[in-house]
Amino acid sequence: MRKITVLNRVSVDGYFASLNEATFGMDWFIQDPEVDKAVRSGQEEVSAFIFGANTYRGFERSWVPMLYDPNTPQYLKDVAQVLTDHTKIVFSTTIKKATWENTELYSSDPVEVITRVKQEEGANILIFGSGSIVQQLGNAGLIDEYMLIMTPVIAGEGKAMYQGMKQTSLTLVRTQAFESGNVLLHYQTADQK
Repeated sequence: MRKITVLNRVSVDGYFASLNEATFGMDWFIQDPEVDKAVRSGQEEVSAFIFGANTYRGFERSWVPMLYDPNTPQYLKDVAQVLTDHTKIVFSTTIKKATWENTELYSSDPVEVITRVKQEEGANILIFGSGSIVQQLGNAGLIDEYMLIMTPVIAGEGKAMYQGMKQTSLTLVRTQAFESGNVLLHYQTADQK
């Protein structure tokens, strides 16, 4: 069975995105190549990503141009290439055609689709952003792990990471602090022990 892991940056007060759409909701994140490296080290066995429409649009708008920009640092080009090469499972009722290669569009129920996909042979799957998808899959018991990069900021407002989620017990797997002040928190859901 494939493992589903949420990978998100969050503020100390639990927000995963700001309300500023112009910055794709990331205006308070502290970028850190060491954090990206630590996260990538756990992604070798990942073959697909899950996105909601807004996160997918933001990722496509941000990452695809990096593949062709000569000024983009190599580690970011590497991330952009992985995102492009792997399957992207996108839930949307508004996106009718995907232009980013290896994208599968679904307008149906995420719980139904991911229940099926999770049973298929293959490597693990990551969810980026996509708060409503995280909420639906988490409430259905389909998420196995949460990897949260806590940014040392109290955002005060934004899109809440856990809005509408039922109580879920987690077990701490590892933590890693970085000079930037970011902290990686890796949890398994209690039934994954």
